[in-house]
Amino acid sequence: MELSDVHAVLFDMDGTLVDSDAVVDRSWSQWAEEYGVPVADVLAIAHGSPAEVTIGRMRPDLSPAERAEAVARVLDIESSDVSDVVATPGAPELTALLDRLGIPWAVYTSASTRLAKVRLDAVGITPSILVTLDDVTHGKPNPEGYLRAAELLGVPADQCLVVEDTTVGLAAGKASGALTAGLKGIPADIRLTTLHELVDLLGSTG
Repeated sequence: MELSDVHAVLFDMDGTLVDSDAVVDRSWSQWAEEYGVPVADVLAIAHGSPAEVTIGRMRPDLSPAERAEAVARVLDIESSDVSDVVATPGAPELTALLDRLGIPWAVYTSASTRLAKVRLDAVGITPSILVTLDDVTHGKPNPEGYLRAAELLGVPADQCLVVEDTTVGLAAGKASGALTAGLKGIPADIRLTTLHELVDLLGSTG
């Protein structure tokens, strides 16, 4: 599929539309210290993965109740820290361009609904469709969330562009059948340095 064939765009949130890398690192570092696990090991897997998955890998000894408590704890830490959460370069321009072109777009994130709304509100981005970890049974790299977002937009997933910044998210996008665009050097169909490049690409096809 070519970019000119795309009828909808599905965005990841953290690292793609929202630059939250610093707060993610801070939050998970604090959680790691509280739960007695190496900070570096947590940070190596936390970005893009559901919190429950990260916690399950770091503390497999926790009971289901303890794991739920640990997930709630990191959510509390993350939700209270938006001090340097900003839109990624090109994100406001890209979403505005999609609106002008009449191309529907949605956000699917491994964050909870509560955290997603906090961060999106902080950067002034308001998707018409938001799918979060709370809305799916299987998180990334399973494609369920992207398939759900496409369904809610009324566009087949294989006519969508998924924009991601992590390999786990990219795997979900590819598994959905969508064309993929990737930031931070991940091996997507379209490799981007910033979202400004996608603005230029879509602007030339619109």
